[in-house]
Amino acid sequence: MDKDPLILLIDDEPQILRALKTILTANHFRVASAVNGEQGIALAATQAPDVIVLDLALPDISGFEVCSQIRSWSKVPIIVLSVRDDEKDKVTALDTGADDYLTKPFGIEELLARIRVALRHSETSIGNKESIIHAGALSIDIARHIVTRSGEELKLTATEFKLLAYLAAHPDRVLTHQAILTHVWGFDEADHLEYLRVYIGQLRKKVEDDPDNPKLIVTDPGIGYRLKTSD
Repeated sequence: MDKDPLILLIDDEPQILRALKTILTANHFRVASAVNGEQGIALAATQAPDVIVLDLALPDISGFEVCSQIRSWSKVPIIVLSVRDDEKDKVTALDTGADDYLTKPFGIEELLARIRVALRHSETSIGNKESIIHAGALSIDIARHIVTRSGEELKLTATEFKLLAYLAAHPDRVLTHQAILTHVWGFDEADHLEYLRVYIGQLRKKVEDDPDNPKLIVTDPGIGYRLKTSD
């Protein structure tokens, strides 16, 4: 029998987490939880949830940024829960990758219904659990957070993985410096090109046969980088 769907809750309010975990478990869902954005992103990558329920007001980074970063490498449905009822916030959440928006306080039956809808929609698309990108001898399992080269697992830092996963989510497509910086480091670091250059160099040392003559992570001068998966 297949496992019950896994719901990832990202919310810094303990009482909300406790209540939702109790209700979701009683309705035959498995539950993982995170109390801040960075933890939520990490769990999204390592646990491969079926649906993410995300609060916008988090103590470290905004829910908008969490949504944008996860959406850069995963198609997992994201339902935003927020006390904010402003139309601009709803549009921003949807524009950054959310699939649905529910305002607090909310009815639990409505939340359960929206989760069921999200699960049905995800069944008709390519699931993030099957998102494995191949580039030469490199294999990038985005959902399981595993990268191998010629069958041998590579040890990447969290930032290196975020960077590689974002490139892999757009294979053979040039991504601008600003787009990469925004997705990997956040909106406030979009002009810090030195960050990107350092991490691209580190990543090439781990994935390329000849880091000084890269064949996988290639540079488009003055524009950005792309992951080359085909000749």
